[in-house]
Order: sequence, then C-alpha cells, then structure tokens
Amino acid sequence: MSENTPENDTVDGTGPDGAEAGTVRTFEPVYHRYVPHKTGLPHLPTYFRELWRRREFAFETSKANMRGANTNTFFGQAWLVINPLLLSLVYYLLVTVISRADQTRGWEYFAHLTGGLFVFFFFQGSVNNAAGSVVNAGGLVLNTSFPRLLLPLAAVRTGLLRFLPTLPVYFVFHILAGNPWNLATFFVAPVFLVLLAVFAAGLAALFAALQVYFRDMTSFLPYIMRIWLYSSPVLWTVEMIDGHRTAEALAPFNPLFSLIGGYNMALQRGQVPDLHIWLLAAAWAAGAWVAGSWFFMSRERDFAVRI
Repeated sequence: MSENTPENDTVDGTGPDGAEAGTVRTFEPVYHRYVPHKTGLPHLPTYFRELWRRREFAFETSKANMRGANTNTFFGQAWLVINPLLLSLVYYLLVTVISRADQTRGWEYFAHLTGGLFVFFFFQGSVNNAAGSVVNAGGLVLNTSFPRLLLPLAAVRTGLLRFLPTLPVYFVFHILAGNPWNLATFFVAPVFLVLLAVFAAGLAALFAALQVYFRDMTSFLPYIMRIWLYSSPVLWTVEMIDGHRTAEALAPFNPLFSLIGGYNMALQRGQVPDLHIWLLAAAWAAGAWVAGSWFFMSRERDFAVRI
C-alpha cells in the first residue's frame, strides 16, 4: 500500500495552469502561530487615520449594543430615566428627610441629585460596558483586522446615546427648582460633558485592556464606581465641603470633583467655573486619555493570544 503524503503530489495530466504531465508539485501548508508580542506602540499617524476611517464600525457596534440592551424600545428608554430617578428619590430621602438636613432647598437639591446621577450613570455605564468590550468581541479580535481601540470607544458612544434621553427629564426639575438659564447652561456645561466623555474614553480603554489580562476586573468595577459616586459632587454639592479642610484638600485629587462639579455648576447654577476647575478638568481628561489609549495600543497586539 502506497502512502499518500500531502507534501508531494504527482500530476498525471496537463493541469489548468498548463503544467506538463508528471510534474511534481510541492504542497506547503501555512501555519499560523500565535505567540505573545513585545509591547510597543504602532505607527500612530497610520493607526489614528485607520481609526477615523473605520469610525462607522464603532457606530454600528454601538447601535448593536443599544439593540442588545433593548434601549431602542419604549420601556428600554424609559428605564434609563426611571432607574436614576428612583435612586434620586432614595438619596433625597436619606439626605434630607431621615438625616433631618436642611429641607428648605427642596426642588433645588432634587434637581442637583437627578442631574448628577444622570451624568454619573453616563460615566459609569461607559466604563463598565467598555471593560468587557475586547473580551466579549473575541471572534472579531481573532478574525478581523481593525484598530481595537474602536471597541471601548463604541461603548462610550453607547453611554452617550443612553444619556441624551435623560436631559429633557432633568430640565423639568431644573424649571421646578427655579434654576437660572444663561449662556453657561447651554455652552459651558457641554464643554465639561465633552471633557467627561474624554476622561471616560481613557478609562474605558484602560479597563478594556486590563480585563484581557485580569478577567475579574469587571467584578471589582461596580464597587469602585459606588465608592466614586459617594466621594464625588453627586450626592453632595461643592458648597457642602466649605470649611472642611480635609475634604477641600483631597477634592482636587478626585477627577470627578472638577469634571462633574464644573458641569453641575454651569448647568444647574448658570455659573462659569473658576479657572482652577477648568485646568483640573482638562488635565484629568487629557491625562486619562493619553494614559489609557497608550496602554491599550501598546498591548493591542497581545490580545489575540490572551483571549
């Protein structure tokens, strides 16, 4: 019995490529070997040019995530508003009623709670969803060539789309509280919202990369976010820490103090934040984006091996 080896195959006739009879062809299979790569940044101009060219991929991924979360239905959209509203009511009862705090603020404090929780949920949802974006898209990562940074950016876009329906609801409480309307409300607050989105994008890229190496990262994120919520000007206002030296000293080290604090100051009170709030917010946003995207891109070639 003759042994048929895949390496050598004899052609007895003239093949479609014109080979003569008796020609021996050599079959050389292609082997794909996945090994860890050394960390290193890609060619950044080419990478970001490709990132921009593939932006439609991020848009479609974001739409798919929205459909998967049922946020394109009425009750799906309604839950985006009902959930933070119920939490606002709970925190309002805890802070003003049970603790017997100053209740004269009434609608003003409730508007602060709703506005703060709405924007915090945007930040929290963006980072939480982005953390598993690379691991959950293992098939795409293994079989498709594209800038992987699109995956966490798509999660941030999804968070923004889920945040937008909450704005009209907030403005109802804005009116009930008698908060002012001026240029800061419509032009300064969106700037801080953009800075918060950039900050969220940086953390999204960072945690998406970390999740590839440490699969329990998403289990710790909810606790991190809960602590961050309590330590940020969402349940409390910036004025509440006046006179508390420790709180005032530690506040600048909390990125959300300047980002959400500046946003609330402009949106709810119609005030332009002080210069140091602007500088802190811009520094935290730029620093998070540079650090997060650098770490993500430097590890990107290693994702296919780790997934």
